[in-house]
This record gives sequence, C-alpha cells and structure tokens, in this order.
Amino acid sequence: MKLGFLVDLNLCMGCKGCEIACKVENEVPLGSWRLRVKYIDIGTFPDASRSFTPLRCNHCENAPCERICPVSALHYLENGIVNIDSARCIGCAGCMMACPYGAIYMDPETNTADKCTYCAHRIESGMMPACVVACPVEANIFGDVEDDTSHISQYIMEHQGGVQVRKPEKHTNPKHYYVGGGTYTLDPLAHQRIEGYSLFNNITHLEAVGDKNHGVLDRFLAPFTGHGELDNKSLIESATDAESHEQEGGH
Repeated sequence: MKLGFLVDLNLCMGCKGCEIACKVENEVPLGSWRLRVKYIDIGTFPDASRSFTPLRCNHCENAPCERICPVSALHYLENGIVNIDSARCIGCAGCMMACPYGAIYMDPETNTADKCTYCAHRIESGMMPACVVACPVEANIFGDVEDDTSHISQYIMEHQGGVQVRKPEKHTNPKHYYVGGGTYTLDPLAHQRIEGYSLFNNITHLEAVGDKNHGVLDRFLAPFTGHGELDNKSLIESATDAESHEQEGGH
C-alpha cells in the first residue's frame, strides 16, 4: 500500500474549508499551517481569473526531510506516509531547511517540527483525512496509488498527461498530485507580473527618497527652525529648556 493525495484544481473553489478542518483536527497553533490554500490572479481586467491551490506535505518517496533528521523523528510508515514523532524531535529545524516545498513549520508551543501527516491518526482508525471530509466539491481525492481499483488510481489514469506534481526537478518523487490549473498554480516562475501593474494598479518610482535637497543635518535642525538664525548658544539654550521641562513632569 502506498497512500497518495490528488487535488482537482478545476473543482477547487477556494472556500478554505480544508484549511480550517486541518487546523481544528490537528490543533495547529495560530500563525502556523499544515495545509494552506494559495491563490493567484491571472490576466488583466476584464479578462482575469483567480486560481486556488491547496498546499501540504507531499509525502515524498525520496523525502529529504526524512534523510536529514538526526534523531529519526521523521520516518516512514508502512503505508508510505512521512510521519513525525514530536517526542523525538529536538527542534534543530534541519527538516524545515531540507524541505523544498516549505511544508514544515516549528510549533511555537512545543518548539518541535510539525507538518501534514495525512491525518495518520484518522487513517489508522479507518477514516479519511479531515480535509477530504470537509471539501464540499470533493476536489480532494485520497487513497492507495498502488491499487488500480482505488478512486485516486482511476482518477490518475483518466487524466493521463494532465497530472502534475510540484517541483519535479527535485527528484523527491512526491505522492501528492494535481490535475488542472495550468502551470501558473504550481510553478511560481511561470507567472509573470505585467510591467506597470500591481495591487494598486500603476507603478511609479520615486526620484529620490525624501527631499533630495534636504540633508540629514537639515532634518536634525528642523525642530529649531523659526527661531531665527541658529548658533551654538541658541542650541544649548533649547536643550536646557527641554531638560527642565522633562524634570517638571512635562511630556
């Protein structure tokens, strides 16, 4: 048995139900995620569209995180899941640096590494991962990729030529597949930003930071402007007045 995951990006509508279900099921702390739904905007108005891509651990067959862990906290289960034992983890963050998908985070409460485990505790009880159950359009497909009769294997065979993985050049042999969505959703370098457009439309450039005729010394002396010609005596008097004002409880 070799468990795998497939997301049909043509069905995903970006509701983030899977993301919330994952955080609730696994008690993921605020600011961290095991599953994140990324979105990108393609094209320009009025010919524009938004595409969503759920991102999680790819449970690679050749996982660099498992190889680099010095205490074997990251290890393979018999069903192919790359699991993590928080009791063994020493928080060295080596797996975080080794993972090419950015799928591992450091739990701020336990100071140990954590990531998606395909809800291994649910699978052991014969249940589906929480994100699969929560998806209202059944875009998440989970099962045994070595079983030709499983739903995921049949889905892969039906979409031959259209099945993609993230970063195939890393040769990690991920067991997380995608169908649909094009290359923009999986390859950040394929998405080009059109010159002159951003979130706030037209991009302009400053000729200089601040007033190009306004130097550092001018900015230092700015609070004293309006008191006539400045000299050393006036600067000392201004500093003395400020000190006496603070001693009297002024703000």
